Amino acid sequence: MLVAEDEASIVATLEFLLKSAGYEVAVARDGEEALRLVATLDPDLVVLDVMLPSVSGFEVCRQIRANRDAHSIRVLMLTARGGETEMQKGLAAGADVYMTKPFSTKELMQAVMRLLAQ
Repeated sequence: MLVAEDEASIVATLEFLLKSAGYEVAVARDGEEALRLVATLDPDLVVLDVMLPSVSGFEVCRQIRANRDAHSIRVLMLTARGGETEMQKGLAAGADVYMTKPFSTKELMQAVMRLLAQ
């Protein structure tokens, strides 16, 4: 699993939750690093912030979806941008789930498990 997030406190929370649930977690701090890690690690799931340095989460998601080899990767966008327009943009870019911050850890883990079961 890949967490693409630049805010240290959220990275720490996500790493703790996901590792506690038994998942292997890699972290990308910007969009370029996220794209590199997607290509090298081929994660089952990417937890993706929209507002990343260098390349936005929207663009990272579009590039994941444009890559036939990465077609099976699930994308959960997790962002502070909760407006209807942003949500539609995220889903149009190819996100499987769009969640807003602050987030419920229970709802996040339910979404993760649901996505990985597909």
